[in-house]
Amino acid sequence: MNPKVNFFFEKSGPWQEAFRQLRSLLLGYGLDEELKWGVPCYTHRGANIVLIHGFKEYCALLFHKGALLQDSEGILVQQTEHVQSSRQVRFTDASQIDPLEPCLRAYVHEAIEVETAGLKVRYRKTDEFDMPEELEEALDEDPELKEAFNSLTPGRQRGYLLHIGKAKQSKTRKSRIEKCRSKIFMGKGYNER
Repeated sequence: MNPKVNFFFEKSGPWQEAFRQLRSLLLGYGLDEELKWGVPCYTHRGANIVLIHGFKEYCALLFHKGALLQDSEGILVQQTEHVQSSRQVRFTDASQIDPLEPCLRAYVHEAIEVETAGLKVRYRKTDEFDMPEELEEALDEDPELKEAFNSLTPGRQRGYLLHIGKAKQSKTRKSRIEKCRSKIFMGKGYNER
């Protein structure tokens, strides 16, 4: 038990009982408890295994390499279509944890084995993501923009592909491209200030 993490479990909120149950389960594995991203993160030999976090509608265990777990019970959830590695087990009530405890223990054990074996998630490369037609046209029409875009890191390029591509209408995609131009020229990602 890490005293630096205690505040997370002592504050009030709808998920506190669930958080306490999950903490007890995870500490039973001898995992190190740390505070990362403002939430409890449980590590094995310095590698992130699982974290506890809460949202408005649910709380969850998030397995960092959940995509590599067998998920024999079919309880792992991919947060969004673009999340490549992590998977969640979601709870809408603390009473759901006890019946799942044997399964959760097996998943934690498997997650530790995955990490110990050095298994890696295969991430999609930037060129495997669809480039919106409007962005392709903008890059073809403006060689300086194309050079600036191509000099971005793959992660920053992916951010723009996803942000621009999420728009449903062509007009909106074009507007997003115009709004992003200055950041692209500065070498910044979509979410950077």
